[in-house]
Amino acid sequence: QVQLVESGGGLVQAGGSLRLSCAASGRISSSTAMGWFRQAPGKEREFVAAISWSDLRTYYAEAVKGRFTISRIKAQNTVYLQMNSLKPEDTAVYYCAKHRNYGMGSWTTEYDYWGQGTQVTVSS
Repeated sequence: QVQLVESGGGLVQAGGSLRLSCAASGRISSSTAMGWFRQAPGKEREFVAAISWSDLRTYYAEAVKGRFTISRIKAQNTVYLQMNSLKPEDTAVYYCAKHRNYGMGSWTTEYDYWGQGTQVTVSS
């Protein structure tokens, strides 16, 4: 069993920054990737970024590339999402998720454990 707990969301003005954290507990393979997704009101959940648990390979959605950075501290079982130059369209609930196998894709069906989400609101 795996538990994921996100924190760090909040209200920020456009152009500002936030750092989200995801604390993971339970059995996580050294080869498992972790991802961040987001869901805005009335929209489907979409991929934001992913990181390999073992070799730090990263993968970003085009909409956030160059503004967001995913990282992890393996010893702490924690994954971070540093979000800079935030835009109103980044407003969403952000979710941390564990990949079910050994890939690092962008489909929600590839991930089997999810956190409860943390709200990020960017005002214009």
